[in-house]
Amino acid sequence: MAETIDWLSLNLVPGLGVHSYWRLIGRFGSPDVVLKSSRKDLLRVDGIREKQIAGLFSQADPYESGQQELNRMSVLGADVVTYDDPFYPELLKQLTDPPPVLYVLGRKELLLTRGVAMVGSRAATTYGQRVAFSFAGSLADLGLTVVSGLALGIDAQSHAGALSRGGNTIAVLGCGLDVVYPRQNNSLYQRVAKHGLLVSEYPSGTRPEGFRFPARNRIIAGLSRGVVVVEAAKKSGSLITAQMALDYNREVFAVPGQVDSFKSEGAHYLLQQGAKLVQRVEDIVEELGFENVAALEAINKNGQPEDCDLDPDVQSLLKHIDAYPQLRESLLEKSEMSPARVSELLLFLELDGLIEMLPGDMLRKV
Repeated sequence: MAETIDWLSLNLVPGLGVHSYWRLIGRFGSPDVVLKSSRKDLLRVDGIREKQIAGLFSQADPYESGQQELNRMSVLGADVVTYDDPFYPELLKQLTDPPPVLYVLGRKELLLTRGVAMVGSRAATTYGQRVAFSFAGSLADLGLTVVSGLALGIDAQSHAGALSRGGNTIAVLGCGLDVVYPRQNNSLYQRVAKHGLLVSEYPSGTRPEGFRFPARNRIIAGLSRGVVVVEAAKKSGSLITAQMALDYNREVFAVPGQVDSFKSEGAHYLLQQGAKLVQRVEDIVEELGFENVAALEAINKNGQPEDCDLDPDVQSLLKHIDAYPQLRESLLEKSEMSPARVSELLLFLELDGLIEMLPGDMLRKV
């Protein structure tokens, strides 16, 4: 407990920052020694200025803030994982600026599992959301932990997809653990806290300011063996995460989208730069060297409509329905079934979640 307070108290010094934190640790060896050092000794360290350590000497007890934060975490039901804690992920230690402290709520053992990050647009298309949900579920089936940022769109669908299969997921926040952001994801936040893991490098009460999210993204990339970009604009946080993954020697994957959609420009740019194209979950796990042939075969088998005990007419109709929107009139011509029978089957397929009806008398496979 004493060592935890040391790491935590130094981390809470106002104005210090992660880079300066590690400069001091590199010079003095431990947070405890830093906290007990004189102002004069601290200022001898290259890159350390008065304004960075002023907060250390503004309180009578430098350990008071650490104890107070531990108390707040206890009330929240959360834990503090410091850099020297056995639960601190080795992958995260490979970063040039790893967070000295992680605040975690949920199953902290997930920090030691194999993670794959899934990121993308907040304003995702239906296609992007469907792909994220499906791929995340399949990754969870294979025993991998889906890592994302709890944002709207692709992030939310990735967490939800993993949870829908009873799998593991980690949500990295750009705010304190006690701040739900965005508010629309409150229910998902609660589910991740219960069945997965919420992670933040920020103390309780920290608001979700814009500059915190690029820092959050480095943790998403750092916790993962690979990053999958499902859907993203060319200038987006998702591409920042992908670049960070490359910097950390992680694999980068991209899911292709429509060539005329600006929401796919980022993924297509990554593909042009050498990212691995993803059409199915096998493309991810094979590249990462995850060999679980039996599990992959089970996923492939379960993904076939024929295994769902569908009516032969339903199976026949499904063969004529594509993932891209098409007119009902066109489907009628291809199916050679009566309009009444097609309407009956389409209603069944829609209720079963296999197709989506769209405006303009159009539909597509889900």
